[in-house]
Amino acid sequence: MAEAQTTYPDTVPMPPLTRPDEVAALLVGAVDLHCHSGPAAMPRILDHHEELLDAAKAKFSAVLYKDHFYPGMAHAIILEKLFPELGVKLFSGVALNNASGGINPHAVDHAIKLGGKIVWMPTLSAKNHLDEIASGKAKTFPKTSKKMLDAEPLTVLDANGNLTDETKKVIDLIAEGDIILAGGHLHVSEQHKMFDEAIKRGVKKMLVNHPTYIVGFKDEDIRQLAGKGVKMEHSICMFIDGKSKKFSAGDMAHLIEVAGVDNTILCSDLGLLHSQRPVDGYRSITQLLLDLQMSHSDIKKLISTNAAKMLDLPE
Repeated sequence: MAEAQTTYPDTVPMPPLTRPDEVAALLVGAVDLHCHSGPAAMPRILDHHEELLDAAKAKFSAVLYKDHFYPGMAHAIILEKLFPELGVKLFSGVALNNASGGINPHAVDHAIKLGGKIVWMPTLSAKNHLDEIASGKAKTFPKTSKKMLDAEPLTVLDANGNLTDETKKVIDLIAEGDIILAGGHLHVSEQHKMFDEAIKRGVKKMLVNHPTYIVGFKDEDIRQLAGKGVKMEHSICMFIDGKSKKFSAGDMAHLIEVAGVDNTILCSDLGLLHSQRPVDGYRSITQLLLDLQMSHSDIKKLISTNAAKMLDLPE
C-alpha cells in the first residue's frame, strides 16, 4: 500500500514521478544554494528546521538559507549543532539590501567572520528590481506579510557609470574571504561591470541569480560571463508547477546548453507560498531533466557537484 502524501497549507503538491527511484538516487548529495525557508518578513511555507528535516530525509549534502532582510548564519550554526546526526551542512550569507545598510562593507565583513558563504548584491532594494516592479514586469513578485518602509534604490554604479568605492571594498572582502559574489537583482549592465572588476580583484566564486528573470540577461550575456568563469544559477521554482512557473522544459534545456553544464547550477529559490516545498522542487526538476534525456553525470553536476565546489565541500 502506497504511503499517503502529506499535504501542507499554501503548498503545491509535487506531481507524481514516473522514475521515483532514479530521482531519489540522484538527489543524494544535492546542494541547494538558494533556499527561502523562514522565519521571514515574507510568508513562507516552511521554516529552516523543517527544510533541514526534508533535506536530511532526501540525503542532501547541504542547504544555504537566503533571506532578503537578514543574514542567516546564526540559524544555520545553531541548527547544525542541535541536529548533527542529520548530516546536512547548513550555510547562509548576507543580501545587501537596505536592511543590511545597502552596499555595506561592514555587513560583508561581519558575514564572512561568522562563516557566511555568499554575498548577494541588492535584491529587493536594487534600483533595477524597483524599476521592474514599477513597470509591471515583475508584478507577481512576493510581498512582505506587513507593509515595510519603502525601499531606497541601490546600484553598484556612481553617477558616471563606474563602480562605487563601497562596491570595490565589498569585492575585496569577498576575494579575501574566498566566498561567493552573487549578482542579486542588479541589471545585467551592472553585473557585467561588477564581475569584470571582481575577476581583476581576485574573486574566484561568482554567480548570476536567475539570469532570465528581472535582471535582463540574454543568451550572449550568459555566454560572455560563463566564458569568464561566472556560474549561472537558475531557479527551479520557475520551471516546475507552482505560482512562480515562467518557463518550459525546452527553455531549461536551452539555458543549460547556452552556458554549458559545468557553468550551470540549479537551486530551488523555493519556500514561497503556493509553490512546492524546496526538496520536492528538486525531485520535480530532476524528473524534468531525466525526461530531457540528460545523463546522470550531468544531472549530478547541475544539482550537486557544481554547487558543492562553490561551498568548498567534497564533491
